[in-house]
Amino acid sequence: MSFKRLDPEDLVVSSDSITSTLWSTDTPTLTTFHTSSTQRTGETGKFYLDVNQVATSSVDSAVQFSIAYCDKVGSGSALYNSIVDGKSPSSTMYGTYRSLILEDENADFTFGKGSNFLTASNFWAMSIERSRYKEALFPGSLNLELTGPGGTIQLTDDSQDTLVNTYLGGTRVFQLISGSNGTAGTLGGSGYVANSGSYGLVFPDLGTIIFNPYAVSQSIHVEPSRVSDSNEYNPSKLYTAISGAGSFQLNSEETITSDYVFVRARNNEFNYSENPSFISGSTGEVIYPSFINNPQTYITTVGMYNDSNELLAVAKLSKPLLKDYTKELLLRVKLDFVWAGMFLSQFFF
Repeated sequence: MSFKRLDPEDLVVSSDSITSTLWSTDTPTLTTFHTSSTQRTGETGKFYLDVNQVATSSVDSAVQFSIAYCDKVGSGSALYNSIVDGKSPSSTMYGTYRSLILEDENADFTFGKGSNFLTASNFWAMSIERSRYKEALFPGSLNLELTGPGGTIQLTDDSQDTLVNTYLGGTRVFQLISGSNGTAGTLGGSGYVANSGSYGLVFPDLGTIIFNPYAVSQSIHVEPSRVSDSNEYNPSKLYTAISGAGSFQLNSEETITSDYVFVRARNNEFNYSENPSFISGSTGEVIYPSFINNPQTYITTVGMYNDSNELLAVAKLSKPLLKDYTKELLLRVKLDFVWAGMFLSQFFF
């Protein structure tokens, strides 16, 4: 076994972005939506709903996303304790998303930007089931239709209309606008609603979409009820708008980082075997004269070590490769994942 130190130019890092379907149906667009009647009329249905791709009685049923209603002052759901005003499941949900996204318990959610924005104290929140997507939601793939008494709208993120990514706290965010495939397109304007800002916010890295109820209400006349100390089942109202339209397109995105290590064996390297069977145990001489005059080896394995001589990775060749003084060898080793603290400094054949 012979070692050789790697040079800096032997290490190359490459990143590839891979997109894939998100829904359990293995299709880009989800067209059927189902909830559990038990949940809708039960305790949890008062403030959130799980949405499946087929009837919940089916063995293939799986949660695709969940809808929650969030209200800063606790309206739309019954109080935990009648003597403690403003503390209800809807206020708890609001505080959860505020801590997760805004990272400030005194901050408020603002929809839109520039001169057309709205600061709202209530919203619907949609969380995509974590097992449905890999690393993030794919910006530009969102096409969601909502329908109500006032008509139908198609919503998307504004990723194609945004030149520079913006952040809320440490989270990447896009505005939810009317349009398709990440742009307001030929609709003109920004895809916002006059005096109500955008339709919501899209957080691709969190798998979360927040809906501005004022913009939705103004467009299709679907709005949550803000009655105090009363269970209004507001998540069902957004669910009905989504299921009634029957079209929700969204894809997943993942960045695969690969480390390439170029392993080189020059003509005068790695031509002798260190196998003890080639050496006489009594005299220490080479047993086979041909190994002196015409040495040959067969390379089968590449091992990669750090400076502490700890083996970090092993690459196996598909077949042994002959090596002698008339041949040079160049191997490209691909590492699709790297352990924390891993540092390659040398290799062996």
